[in-house]
Amino acid sequence: MLLGRAEEILEAIAARNLAEDPNRFFIDPEDHIDARRRARAAGLEIVGFYHSHPHSAAVPSPTDLAEATYPEQFHLIVGLGAERPEVRIFRLERGNFAETPFVTVE
Repeated sequence: MLLGRAEEILEAIAARNLAEDPNRFFIDPEDHIDARRRARAAGLEIVGFYHSHPHSAAVPSPTDLAEATYPEQFHLIVGLGAERPEVRIFRLERGNFAETPFVTVE
């Protein structure tokens, strides 16, 4: 999960994966609740989520689109399919992902 304010990402928090398939990810609800509490205590909010594509580029997959349930939030993807990792940030707009180039990541 990504913590921050509006257009700022200030912290990334890992969550446990409850999916049995190593190619899928299901956030542990307890970790999600803990992250919300941590954000609130720091005067922040969850502004998005991040995940990796171990064998491909940092481009939203059809599964990413089908499972995107937070359109107002950032969707940061780390692509590990090339020699150098790639990081891209998207938001859901009118049913499709649009890259968000103007965001502060600390």
